[in-house]
Amino acid sequence: MIVIVDYGMGNLGSVLNMFKKVGAKAVISSDLEVINKAEKILLPGVGAFDAAMSKIESAGMKQILNKKAVVEKIPILGICLGMQLLTNASEEGKLPGLGWIDGMAYNFKSRIDEKYKIPHMGWNVSNVIQTNELTKGYEGEIRFYFVHSYFVKVNNEENSMMQTTYGLEFDSAIVKDNIFGAQFHPEKSHKFGMKLFENFEKI
Repeated sequence: MIVIVDYGMGNLGSVLNMFKKVGAKAVISSDLEVINKAEKILLPGVGAFDAAMSKIESAGMKQILNKKAVVEKIPILGICLGMQLLTNASEEGKLPGLGWIDGMAYNFKSRIDEKYKIPHMGWNVSNVIQTNELTKGYEGEIRFYFVHSYFVKVNNEENSMMQTTYGLEFDSAIVKDNIFGAQFHPEKSHKFGMKLFENFEKI
């Protein structure tokens, strides 16, 4: 069973619907017991980094998520803000992230030309850097739907799974062992997002 973690920040209904479309068994839950029994976890997120980490902490989820990710090593996928939470920290806030993947979220502002609007919003190309269980089957031009003002750069090349260019090159998908992250919104990315959910379901 895939558990979509409900900590109060995320487009959960659309994510659940996409899993249903690919025939995956998934539930939305904030119940610690349900999360603790998960076979796979999807960590969503829309909003501010510190607010998300605060809610995860206050809900008592951080310890369970650490156990599932680091000890049990079940497949975990963070999307949008959920991917940024997988890293060490973000320029958006002061709280530490989950720290599962060595990297950081940076602000586009002051780093890209003024002609580029912030947030980076709309369809953009993602280039597969690393073929693995989540990226297999992608061929030709791959496009995903983005909405974000902060971008992730990992510190180790082996953790970069997809890269995208918007004024600069950033990691649009990241990986470390059983932990995966996608900056884009797969639930809004039609066939390309559906393929990602299909692959995750099969891991």
